[in-house]
Amino acid sequence: MSSVVDSLCTVAFMALPLRFTERRHGYVLDQIPPAEHHRSLILVAIMESSELINRFPRLFHMAHANAWPGILRDGLLSTSALLDIFDVEGARRRAIEEHLRSSYEVITHPDHGSAHIRDNKPLNRGLLENALEDLSVEEYLRLLNGKVFFWLTEKRLSTFLDARAFRNDPHLVITVDTERLVDTYEDRITLSPINSGATVYRAVPRGTTTFQTIADYDFEVRRRSRGPAEAIAELAVEYAVPDVVEITLLVEIRRSAGDRDLVFAR
Repeated sequence: MSSVVDSLCTVAFMALPLRFTERRHGYVLDQIPPAEHHRSLILVAIMESSELINRFPRLFHMAHANAWPGILRDGLLSTSALLDIFDVEGARRRAIEEHLRSSYEVITHPDHGSAHIRDNKPLNRGLLENALEDLSVEEYLRLLNGKVFFWLTEKRLSTFLDARAFRNDPHLVITVDTERLVDTYEDRITLSPINSGATVYRAVPRGTTTFQTIADYDFEVRRRSRGPAEAIAELAVEYAVPDVVEITLLVEIRRSAGDRDLVFAR
């Protein structure tokens, strides 16, 4: 650490501002863009996609127990993508995308059949309003509904399965290969340090900066405070993962009691 401090002192006298970027094996110097020259020298810890893959080689998505046939046909879709292909518009769409859902919403289409859109009971409107920094509740819900979410650890998945709102129902759990997901969708992947869809236990501040790209995510700071397994709460892919079947390793029907029924295995 002393060598880093020495380097910081040296850089402070350089005419052109520089930034230290931490990688897995030390620090490298990157030029700070001209627009940021007014800022003092900062230490920035970034995460590389290879580190994400190595630390979290499997990702987990939870869906309605009957969702697999639709996923086989259309891919893994966000709520907004589902509403698009099911041609849901107007007041019905706004009610689903911009408001809290107290129960599953079932939508139907002559070609696509039916789909179940999960409730968001873990969000409390009053607590959410107080936690939002730069978005309205409606804007924030649209933001969430435009993403496909994955848990990064079995522990977080199990916590969700055991939640009071979900523990009595069976759920489809899809396990995907992180490397293949990142290879295809890295430019549409963001990471969150919080459970963005819940305010039940702790309504921490949130907004447009909650979701960061892999390169911008400050993994090292959160690793030091929470440990590596808890440094990232969620991984999200913007809009849809149409080829999810190609990167899926395992599909099960799971219950909070630990019962599992195999649906698909690669």
